Order: sequence, then structure tokens, then C-alpha cells
Amino acid sequence: MFGLFSKDKSLQKTIDRATNKLAQQPDRWAALEKLRSDGSDAALFGLCKRFGITSMKGVEDEQEKLWVVDALVEAGPVALPPVLRYMKGSDQLSFPLRVVERVGDHSKVLEIADELFASEQPGYVRMPERRIDLIRWFSEWKLATDDEMVSRLAPYVTDFDENVRFAAIEGMTGRDPEKIGPPLIAALLRPEEESNRIKRTILEVLERAQAPLGDQASAVAAAITGPLAGDFHVDGGVVKKR
Repeated sequence: MFGLFSKDKSLQKTIDRATNKLAQQPDRWAALEKLRSDGSDAALFGLCKRFGITSMKGVEDEQEKLWVVDALVEAGPVALPPVLRYMKGSDQLSFPLRVVERVGDHSKVLEIADELFASEQPGYVRMPERRIDLIRWFSEWKLATDDEMVSRLAPYVTDFDENVRFAAIEGMTGRDPEKIGPPLIAALLRPEEESNRIKRTILEVLERAQAPLGDQASAVAAAITGPLAGDFHVDGGVVKKR
């Protein structure tokens, strides 16, 4: 029992050194290397904790976080449980999600993404950065089909936070015009949307996709007012630039 306690205490000291933002980089490197060599669930979780601190020098900080990504990927599927556990309590997801997409197969990545989306229901949140990280990462995941992408991003085009809405709308870019049209048109036409930035972004995505407006063409045309009217109009059932 004493030996187990001593080992746990030693591991915690290593994690503390690896996540000390005021330490010299060689000291953090040594601790990170030790955690990688340990390879236990607790050690891999300790590696994940490096994502949650920002060291004093930006270049060094980026190098270390990218190194941790590579180390976790090298560990393989055993890294996914501690990575997922870490993400459940973290406000920033961008680096650990890089591990997920490189380690998990298609179905596993979707499973983890859905678990994260379920924890980020659209609506007010004090710190939206976590939600934005998730949306941006998923919209850039190259293996997602149009159906998989649009169905998961659509709920966020009407989110409470403007930056979340912006990320979700931009994430629709390049996807099937028939699929992105309905949620984007609905978002454009909703009375609660007052942001010209959001309306412009929706129109830009619709215009690039030449998404068919269908029976909403007249309503979309009527919604193009003010400065937007100088740049966009509806012609032939699609949004066009002037």
C-alpha cells in the first residue's frame, strides 16, 4: 500500500512539473518525456493537462502542446479515454481534438463528437470558446459526410452567442447546397436575428453554394435590406452578388 501511495505521489510531482508554466522549458520537457514513458492512464491524463496551461513564451508553448499531441497519438487507442476525460472538464478543446481525429476511426470520432455536442446544447453559455472549438474542429474534419456535418452544425446556426452562430454558418461552406439551404434560410429569416454580420455570412455561404431557395425565395429577397441590398439580390431562385 505504501509503495502504491509513493508511486502516485511521484507521478503527481511529475505532472506538476510538466504543467508548471513558470518552469524552464527543459524541466517541463523532462517531465513530459517521463509521462510519455510511463504510459499509464494517469500519466496520459497528466499529459493532457499540459493543454490547459499557457507558458510564458508563445513559441515554446505551441511546441510543447504539439509534442503532447504527437505523444498521445503515438500511444494509440489507449490515449482516447484519458483525452475524453480531460475534454469533459476543459474549456478549450482544439489540441485534444487533434488527438481524437488522428487516433480514432470514423465511428469512434463520431461517437466522441456526439458526446461533446450533447454536452454543448445550443443556448446561453458563459464561456462559448469550448463550443466554438468543437464546431470549428468538426467542420474541418475531412472524413465527415455532408449529412453528418450539417445535422450536427445546424442547431448552432441559431445559438445565443453570435460567434458560435458565425462558426456554425461558416462550417456549412462547401457542403451540399440542398442540405445547407434549409437551416441557413431559416436562420436568416428568424425575427430574433439582428446581426448584420451573421446575415451577411449566411448570404455569402448561400451565394457560394448557389443553394436553391425554393418557396422561400421571396422571403429571402425581402430580408436583403440596408447595406446588404447593395451586395446581394435574389435572381432565379438563388442568392447572387451584384
